[in-house]
Amino acid sequence: MTSLRQRKGTKGKEPPLGAEFQSQPSNCCSDHHPEKILLGDWSWGSIIWTSVGWSVSVGLGLLCCIYVATLHENDLWFSNIKEVEREISFRTECGLYYSYYKQILQAPSIQEGLSDLIHDNLTESKRTINLLQRMNIYQEVFLSILYRLLPIQAYLEPVYFYIYTVFSLQAVYVIALYLTAWLLSGSWLAGALAGVWYILNRVDTTRVEFTISLRENWSLPFLALQVTAITCYLRPQLSALQQKVMVWLMYVTTFCFCLTWQFNQFILLVQALIIYTLDCADFLSTTQVTTLYLVQVSGLLSVWLLQFCNSMILGSLVLSFIVATLFIRHCQSGLKSGTLLVRVGKLLLHTTMVLLLTFTINYLAKKALQLRSDEHIFKFIKSKFALGPTRDFDANLYLCEEAFGLLPLDTLERLGGTLMLYPYILTLLLLSCMFTVAVLQNLRPKGVSADERKGASEGRAVAFRPDVAYNLLHSLFFGLLAFSTMRMKYIWTGHMCAVAAFGVCGTELWTLILSALRCNNKFLLRLVRYAVPLVMMGCLYYKFWPKLMEELSELREFYDPDTVELMTWISTKTPKRAVFAGSMQLLAGIKLCTGRVLTNHPHYEDKDLRERTRQVYQVYARRSLEEVHDILRAVGADYVVLENSICYERRHRRGCRLRDLLDLANGHIMDGPGDNDLDLVPASHPRFCEAIKSDEAAYTALFTRTFQNKTFHVYRVKKKRKKSAKSSSESSSAQ
Repeated sequence: MTSLRQRKGTKGKEPPLGAEFQSQPSNCCSDHHPEKILLGDWSWGSIIWTSVGWSVSVGLGLLCCIYVATLHENDLWFSNIKEVEREISFRTECGLYYSYYKQILQAPSIQEGLSDLIHDNLTESKRTINLLQRMNIYQEVFLSILYRLLPIQAYLEPVYFYIYTVFSLQAVYVIALYLTAWLLSGSWLAGALAGVWYILNRVDTTRVEFTISLRENWSLPFLALQVTAITCYLRPQLSALQQKVMVWLMYVTTFCFCLTWQFNQFILLVQALIIYTLDCADFLSTTQVTTLYLVQVSGLLSVWLLQFCNSMILGSLVLSFIVATLFIRHCQSGLKSGTLLVRVGKLLLHTTMVLLLTFTINYLAKKALQLRSDEHIFKFIKSKFALGPTRDFDANLYLCEEAFGLLPLDTLERLGGTLMLYPYILTLLLLSCMFTVAVLQNLRPKGVSADERKGASEGRAVAFRPDVAYNLLHSLFFGLLAFSTMRMKYIWTGHMCAVAAFGVCGTELWTLILSALRCNNKFLLRLVRYAVPLVMMGCLYYKFWPKLMEELSELREFYDPDTVELMTWISTKTPKRAVFAGSMQLLAGIKLCTGRVLTNHPHYEDKDLRERTRQVYQVYARRSLEEVHDILRAVGADYVVLENSICYERRHRRGCRLRDLLDLANGHIMDGPGDNDLDLVPASHPRFCEAIKSDEAAYTALFTRTFQNKTFHVYRVKKKRKKSAKSSSESSSAQ
């Protein structure tokens, strides 16, 4: 297993329905939005203040980039370890993705490198697949081509060009959060506070320093930029030209987000639900709603074309939902008319029709495309919420991983320790109440008297804006997603920083508090909006600066001699076209470090690959020798690598160990003390990974041990002798 040890020594658009209940931030507070100069304010004060705000955003972005890069170096001593150790440090699927970057760099030409990816026969034995269609690796393709074209080979190693690019995206992420908070609050101090919170909550906002190649580390910065562009687009001060610019920015960022992460369709589905909610609540105009939907569709279809018409995109729920929504919205007239109860009833009927049509379109699309690539995700969702069987191997493989479990409560403790959770909760509660009131006002019949409208509007301290409404629902929806699945918290916690900073530096929260204290005036409002964030940042500096310096002073180094020994042996002692079987995580490293052919790998979005992986994993189940040998020969394996950490696993609880998942899927009783379902039966064969080490004649006849250390056992898979040859040899020996 990989470990770390202490290092030795060393104007605008048509207002949406219900706009009479909206207002902009008060001018008394001298707000300086990042787009203010573009709107024609060329006063020296505006230029200087805005320039300072932009400079601070870039500074914080660079600070975050340098911070995570330093942590990565200090944890691994990356600059001093061998190349094979560097490559082993790209864990699990990260190693698989990085191997394609390396593959194009080592190709004789860019054209040959691309051709090898389109007609790949190394990633899955006995199969030729199009990697650009199957996987989201265009970022690796782009970087490898860029590295080959730029004159930087002499002084920058390929691996550093790769990791520095990923770390630089963290700077983009911080700048995007900074701009979102600035746009919402009107003060760049909010952006600064959001950036500081993102850095201090690094454990819960990113894991880039130890999972560099993970797809989310590429895509989430573009998602944050897209949210910034949407926030700006929903502001009413923009001219027609500026709206067009924002639409293009939304498209480009949506496209980049979708291109770099295979789970893009599920994130965009949540975003489409947010847009749908805002549309039903009359916060957006028809033009805005249609534009936002079409941006999503355009981004997805662009990626569909680049990925050689990947059927998984056409069969996605988000495309079905958008088509259903736009179709029923066009056909159903009079939706936004009538009394409050009538409108609520219409909305319920409208929503039911949209959902029914969505699932119908999606079902028909998947049948027509024969799409089964994403069914494991829906199995996981059904099992997670107890909506289906729980013995499915693929579903349980996700359910038993901590990253796919519920959000641990200690996450909230850490977020509270940085003073972010409490203003975030207050802001969320306040905005949710205001949003509910605004929705009820928007749904009221338009025939009410002007006095009633005026009284309702003045009754609220600060009216609701569509950009604020979008960010509120974004935070709520993705917060629920994060609580249900811990891995999704990285989408929520980053945006959480911007919303909390908006609460501290915006007018909404302070207007309510000062009004409750009967001391609401322009001067005091401006004072608290600027003083409180400065005081908070001072407290954060006093509390966390020493901890950050201590963290940056901790020096460790990469230490995994068993894996290094295994990779070295494979590179030097096995044929270059040898096929290896084993766990998905280890095989990704073998592909990167040695270039050998694999039977299976961690990119799980393919039905046939999932079935092959389950079959290969029978080496850790109770199956007969002949069955395991036949499975390995069927996938073309020349060698099989057995890991003690899996065969004798103790990391997971009983019922979640890999061998338990296999036993359940095979209908066998699990190892160790504990309850078993009544329909499970004892296995008739010993566990293969244990029995093969006995070196009994039956096993040595089909497998030859070729490598062994404390962690790994490698066996060469022999070919079965033909029965005729075997019988003739037996008769000759008898004579």
